[in-house]
Amino acid sequence: MAEIGLSTPITLLIAFIILSQAIKIVREYERVVIFRLGRFSGVKGPGIFFIIPIIDRVILLDLRVFTIDVAKQVVITRDNVSVEVDAVIYYRVVDPSRAVIQVENYKLATSLLAQTTLRDVLGQIELDDLLSKRDELNKKLQSILDQHTDPWGIKVTAVTLRDVSLPESMRRAIAKQAESEREKRSRIILADGEFQASKTMTDAARLYEEVPAALKLRELQTLVDIAREKTLIVVTPSGDAATGSMVGMTSALNRELSEREATRKDEAKKEALKEASIEAARARR
Repeated sequence: MAEIGLSTPITLLIAFIILSQAIKIVREYERVVIFRLGRFSGVKGPGIFFIIPIIDRVILLDLRVFTIDVAKQVVITRDNVSVEVDAVIYYRVVDPSRAVIQVENYKLATSLLAQTTLRDVLGQIELDDLLSKRDELNKKLQSILDQHTDPWGIKVTAVTLRDVSLPESMRRAIAKQAESEREKRSRIILADGEFQASKTMTDAARLYEEVPAALKLRELQTLVDIAREKTLIVVTPSGDAATGSMVGMTSALNRELSEREATRKDEAKKEALKEASIEAARARR
């Protein structure tokens, strides 16, 4: 009786240990790969399930997105410029069985693959493209990495080039180039302004040539502008002759302008009558 009484607690303890080893609970973002006697048995989770202790071996995997902070890589671009580039890789496990069976350590393998791919891809492009086409390079790197990690059950969701460090001499050269571009744009704007001003002056000279009285009135206007300065003394012709000359020039200019306006109106009327006759002919047809 004593032996039976002693064995009962031991049996219960052994049963409890076996049962605790047989019951497994995994979270929503986890999966368990089961090997039975060394052979792949299946993937379980999430929730509660049972295994056979000692016979079954389980490997727990996290399905959430992981990040790889790729250390700075020294890259020589196609135009022979040495730069340091670092990046961030985002990936997750999509097939737990392949992530365990096809690769020994998928985290280390993905990290090393990211480093070599970064050097290979960036070594095939020029520095200007590396600095200006970040989005295209990110997509290209993501596509290449995803293609290589797919047999491992890994999905590379994104790649981000974080920093590009240039040598000091190259930074000075780029700054000098940017300054030259700004100076070039400034000169173009200045030249365009001078061209517009010269065009306006040419038009004014043509007008003065066609209407000489306008040039004289412009001279008189200049004298009026100068007279507004209190510190200046302007001497102008006086007398009835000078006044009569000014009045005569003004009258001549007014007549010239009136004749031009009348000619313009006559031409407009003729054009309107011509269009009206054409419309009437079309209506009769």
